[in-house]
Amino acid sequence: MEELVARYRRTGDPGARDLAIRRAMPLARRLASRYHRGKEPLDDLVQVAYLGLVKAVDRFDPEYGAGFGSFAIPTISGELRRYFRDTSWSLHVPRGVQEAVLDVARASTELSRRLGRPPTISQLAEASGLDCEQISEALHARAVQETTSLDQPRNGEDGGVMIAETIGREDANLDLADHLVTLGPLLRALPAREREILFMRFAQDLTQSEIAERVGCSQMQVSRLLRRSITRLREASDEPPRPPARRARRRAARMEAG
Repeated sequence: MEELVARYRRTGDPGARDLAIRRAMPLARRLASRYHRGKEPLDDLVQVAYLGLVKAVDRFDPEYGAGFGSFAIPTISGELRRYFRDTSWSLHVPRGVQEAVLDVARASTELSRRLGRPPTISQLAEASGLDCEQISEALHARAVQETTSLDQPRNGEDGGVMIAETIGREDANLDLADHLVTLGPLLRALPAREREILFMRFAQDLTQSEIAERVGCSQMQVSRLLRRSITRLREASDEPPRPPARRARRRAARMEAG
């Protein structure tokens, strides 16, 4: 191989270049199969590996003293890594994490075949040269490598129920949970009669006259009890008092006149 590449570098003979590439194709195919995880078509990975092989032949310099294989393997592997980085991630993930995912995936495949079971994190760390924290990060990143469209049929068949149709919608009454947590203790501090009147007014939306009929008092008493209860709740919640409606109307009138 080195002689063929050296001849190509020295004379530019395309025949030597083509022969060197053909002889190194088995190496490229082996590297592609190492990166194959079942989801990507193997033929696509082989084509990417061949591209890396061509780059290795064109860039290799025999004068450096290293063998062609020592130069070609990282060149082809780098091309495969770039392919995965550019095409297989649905989310933006740092390059270092993407590289770690590939290393962990390759180590996991080899160890699973050898051990007959999934490897542990410590075994993956030893095989890949990464520490346990990097292994955990790579495993979590691999779990979100691919995303699913909400417009995709749930059962994978056209015409089926879309995934988005099975997701719960926002509850319009969700904010009431915060109100219940805030007002619950305050309401329990009020007398039972005032709590009942507040419930009929704001939960059942009854008028003051209707409430007065139910509790057996005048509409004026209901109005006074409502004001007193609301004032107590406001004071207990440290909310600043609001100006009376009459005062607010006078202030608005002065602003319009001015």
